[in-house]
Amino acid sequence: MREVQYLDRLEQAEALLKPQRIEVLRLLAEPRSCTEVALLLDQTPQRVYYHVKRLVDADLVTLVLERKVRGIHEGVYRASAHSYWLSPRLVGRVGLRASRDKLSLGHLLDLMEEVQADVAALDETVLDNTADGDEPPHLPSLGVSGEIRVRPEQRQEFLDDLKNTLQDLFTRYGGAEGDAFKLAVACYPKEKNHE
Repeated sequence: MREVQYLDRLEQAEALLKPQRIEVLRLLAEPRSCTEVALLLDQTPQRVYYHVKRLVDADLVTLVLERKVRGIHEGVYRASAHSYWLSPRLVGRVGLRASRDKLSLGHLLDLMEEVQADVAALDETVLDNTADGDEPPHLPSLGVSGEIRVRPEQRQEFLDDLKNTLQDLFTRYGGAEGDAFKLAVACYPKEKNHE
């Protein structure tokens, strides 16, 4: 089971974005049959199977076992990932972004889309290279989040300090040897509390 599945096909988004299917998908975090899911949702197995079939066709759910119950073949299904990310590319851009400089929100949005796609691809590669039944390896990664308060007259100085600190890291670790890591830093004003 993947940690995250990046959805970049419209048919995947259409299959997922139905309230009933999201409930079915949540229940399939553990392997279950349509009959078991139907009991939990107080639905008919046929109705649940309809939703499961759509999720399987969209590669959001996988058949993990087939068994015979009272002479009938029954499938046991499981969600293909713990979480799902919808690619912003599903909607696409409506017009051009007004500003493309590195201090614009448009650039920040582009960077976040890139990070989202990179992380999803990394998770997929790790899972594809993990033998069945084996636990996927934990990748050396780091996520840091915090809040910094900067007075308006110090904003430029802060941004310059941040840029210089990062440039120092790129200079010290920017050689051709060793494992490659991608560093993405997002700095944006926090929305003010409305009191």
